[in-house]
Amino acid sequence: MAQLIDGKVLSAQIRAEVKEAVSKRIDSGKRPPYLAVVLIGEDPASASYVRGKAKASAEVGIRSDTMTYDADISEQEVLEIVERLNRDDSVDGILVQLPLPSHIDDRKIINAISPAKDVDCFHPESVGNLVIGLDGFQPATPAGIIEMITRSGIETSGQHCVIIGRSNIVGKPLANLMLKKGIDATVTVCHSRTKNLPEIARQADILVAAIGWPNFVTGDMVKEGAIVIDVGINRVDDASRERGYRLVGDVDFEAAFEKASYITPVPGGVGPMTIAVLLQNTLKAATS
Repeated sequence: MAQLIDGKVLSAQIRAEVKEAVSKRIDSGKRPPYLAVVLIGEDPASASYVRGKAKASAEVGIRSDTMTYDADISEQEVLEIVERLNRDDSVDGILVQLPLPSHIDDRKIINAISPAKDVDCFHPESVGNLVIGLDGFQPATPAGIIEMITRSGIETSGQHCVIIGRSNIVGKPLANLMLKKGIDATVTVCHSRTKNLPEIARQADILVAAIGWPNFVTGDMVKEGAIVIDVGINRVDDASRERGYRLVGDVDFEAAFEKASYITPVPGGVGPMTIAVLLQNTLKAATS
């Protein structure tokens, strides 16, 4: 039976550390870090996430403004907004909330953000630094997973980490973080077309599910004693709930719970860590 890795508790630790560092910075006569968030359109999930970022920033003393624009804003206008923020020395971090409307090229906007202010760690220069192990910003969700593992006292050196999912946001950057010196895991990255995926998953000492399919990882894919990290947040219909749905991860939690040594819940697992690492990155941007 597994021990829960509580993302709410661990993220609170990180937030407290950031708050203390920001307070010391202000006490020394420096201004608080400043995060500029650009929100385009009215996607409810994006708006909710941005509100969470703003609230978390305020709680630790980081200034944060959300600049909202209609969904029909032109790509050129967004590029001009980003460039203005790049030139503004009072802005430490820039975050353009994704996804963007279909007429705007996400990659073009990301590439326009100054790497020195790229707190989401999506710019090619940021990704390159990550791959070759240079110091810099770390992508929020993957870095949050590393924080969960290390703060829980879980051994990573020499362990086999199997990551199911190859996205640019989680799977690929997490593979690089798990390979870093000091973490020293051996990494296998799988995806929906991987042959013999259940067999490979059963080899994992650390199994990370980030494929975006509800309950994709079944109990028979989990090795006895494995650490299971569930990145998925999926809505499934549930007539017994007032809102008509419930949130589940990419892992069949009940089945995996019986076999794993550690497991993250959904919700309350990886999710809270993402914003906590964003706060760390914003502080880093202000101090670098």
